[in-house]
Amino acid sequence: MLRLPPRVKVLEALGALADGRVKRVGEGVCEVVSSEGDRVYHVAVRGVYVSSDDNGTVYRGYVGYPIIACLMAEGRLPMDWELAERLRGVPWRKLNELYKRYDEVVKHVYAERRIDRSRAERYISTVLEQLAKMGLRREGP
Repeated sequence: MLRLPPRVKVLEALGALADGRVKRVGEGVCEVVSSEGDRVYHVAVRGVYVSSDDNGTVYRGYVGYPIIACLMAEGRLPMDWELAERLRGVPWRKLNELYKRYDEVVKHVYAERRIDRSRAERYISTVLEQLAKMGLRREGP
């Protein structure tokens, strides 16, 4: 079973949707373009089985943001469009490399984008609770 992702990955998924970087190419199948536009992640969701070629899913064993974004696009996870709009255009990879810690990235984004932290954190918790209930597993080799 895949682990739950760091909380920032929910925000990254919302940002991808707000930026129009999530393309549904079939039922449960999406292509997600990275925040810098230099990578395209391929996601497939079949029931509880998922596959994605993003680093978090492949190398770290957690549900990567492209999977979360695809589940949101499919209507299987809740969307917060108001929060998503505030996350439009965030350069996630650049910030992750700059701050080296996801909690510092989140603090920066909340401050820079004037995001209500308590509201955003409640939303993230809701998404993570629903992800936990899904019990997603990596699709076989």
